[in-house]
Amino acid sequence: MRNYLNINAISKNDVLHLIKRAIALKSGDQPKTKSLTAINLFFENSTRTHSSFQMAENYLNWKQIQINPLTSSMTKGESLTDTLKTLKAIGVDVAVIRHSQNAWYENVLKHQGHAIPQLVNAGDGSGQHPSQSLLDLVTIYQEFGHFEGLKVRIIGDLAHSRVARSNAEILKSLGATLTFSGPIDWQPSNFYTFGEHVEVDENWSEQDVVMFLRVQHERITQTENQNFSSKKYHECYGLTDKRYANLKQQAIIMHPAPVNRDVEIADHLVEAPKSRIFEQMTNGVYARMAILEYVTE
Repeated sequence: MRNYLNINAISKNDVLHLIKRAIALKSGDQPKTKSLTAINLFFENSTRTHSSFQMAENYLNWKQIQINPLTSSMTKGESLTDTLKTLKAIGVDVAVIRHSQNAWYENVLKHQGHAIPQLVNAGDGSGQHPSQSLLDLVTIYQEFGHFEGLKVRIIGDLAHSRVARSNAEILKSLGATLTFSGPIDWQPSNFYTFGEHVEVDENWSEQDVVMFLRVQHERITQTENQNFSSKKYHECYGLTDKRYANLKQQAIIMHPAPVNRDVEIADHLVEAPKSRIFEQMTNGVYARMAILEYVTE
């Protein structure tokens, strides 16, 4: 029994095991059957991640109990740790949690005392998004069969994206060559550890994977929102017809979604032949099945 909190904190062998397990499940391998109970606690809004975990739990034949964090005892002052102890005491095996606080799990693990369920991080603030990272790795591996030497460009709101942070670190460790583009003010200094910040169109035709990020209006400043122009952003940093045409034939387009159409990606290119955006969502169910199996082995 173990937790899944940060994809970059587990071994490369385990990462590759999870990727291959997700692909095997997608190809029809039978899931490991166990009579377990899960709870999905989402303190932030979510469509894809929340429903994807629910579907993964359904495919595993797990039971689910439903609690809305906004109507739970946490609104009366109960800590997340005590809530988790309560859930374990009544029989919950796995808690999938999305929280606005970066590394919410550190405080939980520090003050455990009584047992808690196995933890799966479904996103923490602007910190990590390890299940999204895994489904992205599954999508890339399914396409190319390797990571070593792949050229990956991540474009957009890097400062507020937990997806970018998780993906940059794991892709570099797996041998990919990363570059970043977007407004320079939105590139945190620690991203230079993973790759250069370049102009969007620099060596564009050499890229194997181009990953666009949503502009996170809920996290940027009021001034940035007031000065933001969707049209200008799209022209400077978005996937336009010209950029799409200049991608090499084997290149793929990715986006963690939700997509702001005609901002990060032109509306008619969201489902273009090189796009893998909806394939990522399909892969997310199998990636999360693999994660749930992994934490309960």
